[in-house]
Amino acid sequence: MARGRAALAVALLGLLTACGGGAEPTGLTGTVLDPPFEVSSTPLVDTGGDAFSLTEDTDKDLTLVFFGYTNCPDICGQVMATLAGTLSRLDDGQKDRLDVVFVTTDPARDDEAAVERYVSAFDPSIVGLTGDLDDIVEVARSMAVAVDQGEKLPSGGYEVTHGTRVLAIDEADDSTMMWDQDVSQAQLAHDVTALLEEG
Repeated sequence: MARGRAALAVALLGLLTACGGGAEPTGLTGTVLDPPFEVSSTPLVDTGGDAFSLTEDTDKDLTLVFFGYTNCPDICGQVMATLAGTLSRLDDGQKDRLDVVFVTTDPARDDEAAVERYVSAFDPSIVGLTGDLDDIVEVARSMAVAVDQGEKLPSGGYEVTHGTRVLAIDEADDSTMMWDQDVSQAQLAHDVTALLEEG
């Protein structure tokens, strides 16, 4: 398995540095994680109320994961729109090899029904997860995503601190690449296409 991960890392680095005939670089926008993050197998809860693990229940060639929450005022909607737009740029064969997962960082407010409404508004194929906060924190931490619920606001609500990156999980259940929140739909679709072709 370690040899397979090393080969993938080499292939990803090759994609990052590849250039086409002296024209614009054709490398990836995302950042290769070397070594990759070992994703926690702790199960969360999908919108149907069933257990869902990012390692045991994602059997596609590639899984994109974003941690956010439905009451997020700005970044979450932007990233979710990017993920939905990326899906619209892929063909059916590529979509069959890809899972996109949203994990709430605010399970106190984001129950199964709230998460289902949220992800469906962007793309019904996106998997939405909630669960116990401690479990979410454990899974997020394994992917270097910080999750924290801040103090209550005067309005009665509260702020939630969370990572803003999209992370990729490969077939070996390792997180091998990440993209910043400002990645475009075209850039992400290009990278996903390249990663699927390499796979």
